[in-house]
Amino acid sequence: MTSSPEDQHAALSANPLSVKRVAYMAVFIALSAVGAMIKIPSPVGTIGLDSAPGYFCGLAFGYVEGICVIFIGHLLTAGLVGFPLGIPLHLFIGLQLAAWVMAFRWISRKFGVIAGSVIAVILNGVVSAFTMVFVGGMGAVLGTMPFLIIGSLINIVIAVISYRVVRAGKLV
Repeated sequence: MTSSPEDQHAALSANPLSVKRVAYMAVFIALSAVGAMIKIPSPVGTIGLDSAPGYFCGLAFGYVEGICVIFIGHLLTAGLVGFPLGIPLHLFIGLQLAAWVMAFRWISRKFGVIAGSVIAVILNGVVSAFTMVFVGGMGAVLGTMPFLIIGSLINIVIAVISYRVVRAGKLV
């Protein structure tokens, strides 16, 4: 007997460390690692396509999957270029991304994926840019912001298109 995507999601949500749930996260973390190698040229060198799998997981599977994938994905991206902002600041950025994927999922469920996408781009592209104030003041914030906005937009578009395709095929 085949179960519906809703039944499958409920089964995954019941056990946060089920083998199936961890396997999903591992696959998407691997996709984040691939995306981490695709960089968007920027002053910091850590803006890449690592967030799309996290945003996808946030939409398709839930908060836990989205948070884990996006947090680890960012650390992979930063690690590939030697943590240029320092490990503590990259951990903070990972936590920001975790909050952004939660907001993206919640707003997308409540108001639609377009609204969720706009808010996610603003949070990741504009609000996250202010993290750079600790590194180089407002000049670093303004110098990094356009690249973060472009990177955020590309990651969100990839995630949303992928989600819609997979959802249309009734795979999630």
